[in-house]
Amino acid sequence: MYEHDVLVVGGGGAGLRAAIAAHEEGADVAIVSKIHPVRSHTGAAEGGINAALQEDDSWEDHAYDTMKGSDYLADAPAVETFAQTSPEEVIQLEHWGMPFSRNEDGTVMQRPFGGLSYPRTTYAGAETGHHLLHTLYEQVVKRGIDVYQEWFVTRLAVTDEEDPEDRSAHGFVAIDVKSGEVAGFKARNGVILATGGAGQAYDHTTNAVSLTGDGISMAYRAGVPIEDMEMIQFHPTTLPSTGVLITEGVRGEGGRLFNSEGERFMFEYGYATNDGELASRDVVSRAELTEVNEGRGINDEYVYLDMRHLGEERIMDRLENIVHLAEDFEGVNALEEPMPVKPGQHYMMGGIETNEHGQTCIDGLYAAGETACVSLHGANRLGGNALPDLFVFGANAGRHAAGVDLGDPMIPVGPDDDAERADVDWPVEPGAVEPVVEEPAADGGVTDPAAVVETAVEAEKARIDELLSREDGVEHMEIRKKVQQAMTEWVNVFREEEGIKKALKEIREAREMYSDVYVTDKSRTFNTDLQHTLETESVLDVAESIAMGALARTEFRGAHWRKEHQERKDDEWIKHTMLSWNDGEPEMWYRPVLLEGEDTEWEPKERSY
Repeated sequence: MYEHDVLVVGGGGAGLRAAIAAHEEGADVAIVSKIHPVRSHTGAAEGGINAALQEDDSWEDHAYDTMKGSDYLADAPAVETFAQTSPEEVIQLEHWGMPFSRNEDGTVMQRPFGGLSYPRTTYAGAETGHHLLHTLYEQVVKRGIDVYQEWFVTRLAVTDEEDPEDRSAHGFVAIDVKSGEVAGFKARNGVILATGGAGQAYDHTTNAVSLTGDGISMAYRAGVPIEDMEMIQFHPTTLPSTGVLITEGVRGEGGRLFNSEGERFMFEYGYATNDGELASRDVVSRAELTEVNEGRGINDEYVYLDMRHLGEERIMDRLENIVHLAEDFEGVNALEEPMPVKPGQHYMMGGIETNEHGQTCIDGLYAAGETACVSLHGANRLGGNALPDLFVFGANAGRHAAGVDLGDPMIPVGPDDDAERADVDWPVEPGAVEPVVEEPAADGGVTDPAAVVETAVEAEKARIDELLSREDGVEHMEIRKKVQQAMTEWVNVFREEEGIKKALKEIREAREMYSDVYVTDKSRTFNTDLQHTLETESVLDVAESIAMGALARTEFRGAHWRKEHQERKDDEWIKHTMLSWNDGEPEMWYRPVLLEGEDTEWEPKERSY
């Protein structure tokens, strides 16, 4: 058994920042990641980092833009913490060597981004995430923080008291991908989940194939509520053939969108007559698909993004990476031709419920980054707000796990017995299918930390042995494909009741197929077939929770568009959708949105651009 004070699951931006913060507070820290940290998906982030750095900008304006962009589904304490802390974190990054793009006087350059009232997006060319990832990893190496790379964490080691708020996390079980060894990791202080998003629930996504929602699924099954899962961000500019992201920085620099008639449709058809292409992502995504659906798309699939007028010198200085992506994946010379783009799944605004310190309701279990929902982004994340989310709340989680007193949090966590329960007519019974795969919580009332981890290890070894012993059944790829197609068809940018119900039925059938899943590769070394089979169970949990939230929320808010409900219903829906696993029987309930923080109070207003 491996043992450290603080264990971080995931080596992307949130995980690296959490590990550095915990180490700075004197903790013995280790990172456990199923891929090498510099291969993490943070490296694919292109656009930038929002922070109020200028004298004529302010954290209050950043907070206002964030709350407005969220369509008033964000919690004010999270927004305040975020907007107040982002500037110092950006300065810290600069001191660590982050190669920001700069003005001629040497100051950090900032540019406009969608939904911002001030050009506050710092960036490093069109490879901001790549440089951020390497800057943080260099600090991890410098500090000698242990990194267990190519270890796939599959099960949390959590005590099994009836009430999740009485449970404690003491570690987890992981598979060494290289050798097949199944081993326990014991955390003396805390476990931080930083496993990223879950774009693999869709078949057209900007996300890497490694983003399968493992952290969300593990926490959910251990008893932590998951929040606002229906809030999926679709990015308006992805390449049609692959889903590869074309940064919002193109539009920030002045890039223009055109339909097949050569019309600049954001203005021509009144989708965003003030901000045009720089309206927020949900607005632009719907505009593009409306153009396609009304016959003004190209090849009935996409629209054009044109940046030729910016000139080669400016493009190659600030957006060179985009030129290479367009050429490599679409065969288009973006210096001479417009690029084809269409919306694709990009980001999860919902996730594991946490407070502003990164704590979940289970003692010793934290979450940060895209896998968590501190309720910062609400119903729509602004471009440039994801990367500062990683390091602001990653750092908080790391410090708290290392024992730093961050004060009393304002955001509550955990199941609420007095909460309003959802009254939804589910088309099928959601949740576990018999035979039930064993739960990650320890069995039999074990409370000794080492014994909790050992019990989890034995359970996981038994599960894997059983999977590898099956001689026939359904291959994971068939199940995953069924889920992805259902989500893309019916729980995408546009949603309607009958379609969501069809998706839930398809997911249910996929769950039943999974009870008969088998692994064709029986070896132990680099068994990616086994790994993908285990990941597919996470995809099932995530997809089902997204569809359940989408069916329950009968309004139109942010990224959540419903055909039958074309209005934002503030009287009914200024609340979060919460989902608890409850031993395999998902229960949906609601928690009110916190519109009042320590320094700010918000009143929902009409959102226009």
